[in-house]
Amino acid sequence: MFAIVDIKGQQFKVEKDQTLFVHRLEEEPGTDLNLDSVLLVSTSNGASIDNLTNAVVKATVVEHLKGDKIIIFKKKRRKGYRVRNGHRQYLTKIQITDISA
Repeated sequence: MFAIVDIKGQQFKVEKDQTLFVHRLEEEPGTDLNLDSVLLVSTSNGASIDNLTNAVVKATVVEHLKGDKIIIFKKKRRKGYRVRNGHRQYLTKIQITDISA
């Protein structure tokens, strides 16, 4: 059984006991979440995209962390223009505990 869920503008395919990294959430580590914006639920009988008003995916916030460093390098050849920049994305690690349709 899996579901497709919208979390902060991104869509994720989630299964029970799966951990995933999403954009930083405001909740503290150890907090339980109810993800209400379920777009699809797939069971052994087939997939369902309608009547999902009562479908809920439950998750737990594990920790807050920063992702790997991403380097942005811009260059224009023969002009002497080189710019090096980078950042680390703020992420939240969550674990899916239950999918209820």
